Amino acid sequence: MCRLFGLTSSPLRTHATFWLLDAPDSLSAQSHREPDGTGLGFFAADGTPQVHKAPIAAYEDRAFAREAREVESATFLAHLRYASTGGLDLRNTHPFEQDGRLFAHNGVIEGLDELDRHLGEDLALVRGDTDSERFFALVTRETAAHGGDVSAGLVAAARWVAGNLPLYALNVVLVTARELWALRYPATHELYALRRPAGGPHGTRQLDHAGRDGHLRVRSAHLADRPSVVVASERLDESPDWRLLASGELLHVGPDLRVTSRIALPDPPAHPLSLSDLHPAAAASQRPV
Repeated sequence: MCRLFGLTSSPLRTHATFWLLDAPDSLSAQSHREPDGTGLGFFAADGTPQVHKAPIAAYEDRAFAREAREVESATFLAHLRYASTGGLDLRNTHPFEQDGRLFAHNGVIEGLDELDRHLGEDLALVRGDTDSERFFALVTRETAAHGGDVSAGLVAAARWVAGNLPLYALNVVLVTARELWALRYPATHELYALRRPAGGPHGTRQLDHAGRDGHLRVRSAHLADRPSVVVASERLDESPDWRLLASGELLHVGPDLRVTSRIALPDPPAHPLSLSDLHPAAAASQRPV
């Protein structure tokens, strides 16, 4: 299944190094499915979104994804894509950018024709073929309708999808230059949050996070002396402070690193999908790798 990773040290900007495909031979390992795309989003000092991403469709793409990315930002968003809808194209690779926000998703939404009709003119925000970018367009529209309140826009969009479309999973991470949001819905896939003090649980260490499949690694020496909040699809180090978000929980990290959360979607989807309901490509994208 897709991997999500979000990090914020707001209001402080942090240097971090990302390896989206860490091990040189990770893509040849027979025990793991190859990712279909990799992406890293962050923000320049003036708040301009920056996105480095590539589909994994050729050797050149794999070489690009293995390069170390040394970047600076107050917020970061990384994604490893296992495709469920849409081809192996740059336009279908996460994260997506709209209205100065960056977004990535893990899960499957069906009924895209109905979603397209619901979006109407706002379908123009969508450049690719994925359910993820369509949902992001709905979030963007609902955020504008709620006066720029991203929390309200994200909840309104998720509630509409949960009430009207066949849904397998809707785990999302959304970031702006200084804030981060994460939603887990329903309990199909895991999504964890870590409130990391400066230096981690031992008080002296840099951040050094690595996915168990060898595909994602993040290091930041700056986080040896400043706090941060991380959200991820799995626990990425030995800290005992990782917390699994509840089904329907919306977590928000503000520009001052203040964390709030609530159960924004207490009810199950109206049209839940099981793994056996999905077409083979979508089902394969949602299985653990």
